[in-house]
Amino acid sequence: MKIAIIGATGKAGHLILEEALARGNHEVTAIVRNRAKLGETTAKVMEKDLFDLEESDLIGQDIVIDAFNAPAGKEELHVASLAHLTTLLEGHPEVRLLIVGGAGSLYVDQEETIRVMDTPDFPAAFLPTASNMGKAFDTLRQNQQLNWTYLSPAAFFNYEGERTGTYQTGGNQLRVNAAGQSEISYADYAIAMIDEAEKGEHIRARFSVVSQ
Repeated sequence: MKIAIIGATGKAGHLILEEALARGNHEVTAIVRNRAKLGETTAKVMEKDLFDLEESDLIGQDIVIDAFNAPAGKEELHVASLAHLTTLLEGHPEVRLLIVGGAGSLYVDQEETIRVMDTPDFPAAFLPTASNMGKAFDTLRQNQQLNWTYLSPAAFFNYEGERTGTYQTGGNQLRVNAAGQSEISYADYAIAMIDEAEKGEHIRARFSVVSQ
C-alpha cells in the first residue's frame, strides 16, 4: 500500500510515519516542509508545503494522511488546509484521505448536541484550535465526493504516554476507559491510524480512540 503522510515531522505525524514504516509492507512517503527536520528515514521524502501540493503529488497514493497542525495564532489554517486537500482529492475515490482530528468536536451527550469544546471547563487556550478543526470537520462530513476518514483522539492526547499496542474505538461521542479516563497516547493513536489505513473500517465517517 502506498501511504503519504503530510506533516511527518510533527508530534502526531512522525509517530504515524514510524508506525507505517514499522509494518514493513507499505511504500511510505513523508511530505514535509523542511527535510532537515525529518532526520534519517527509509521513507521517500517530498519537501513541499501543504498549500503548494498539487493534484499530481497525491494521485497514485492509496492513502493520504493529513497530520497538519496549524501554528498558534493561525488556527484558521485548519479550515483552509483541509479545504485545499479536499479540492485536490475530490473525485478520486481510489485515494483515501485520513485526517488527524481533534477531540473538541466530540459530543458529551447521547443526543449529540453538546460538544467537548462547548462545556464550561474547556480550556480557553485550546478553543481557537478546537473551533477551527470543528468547522473543518463540519464541512468535511457533508462531502460525498471525497473518500475520507476522520480520527479523533481522546480528551487527553498524551504525547508522553506509553505505546501499549491496544486501544478502544468509539464514534462521535467522547469515550472513557475502564479507569474512567479519556486518554490516548500519541503512539497508540498512530497504531489506530495505520490500522484504519489497512482495514478501511470507517469510510466517510469519524471515529475516535481511547486507551484500554
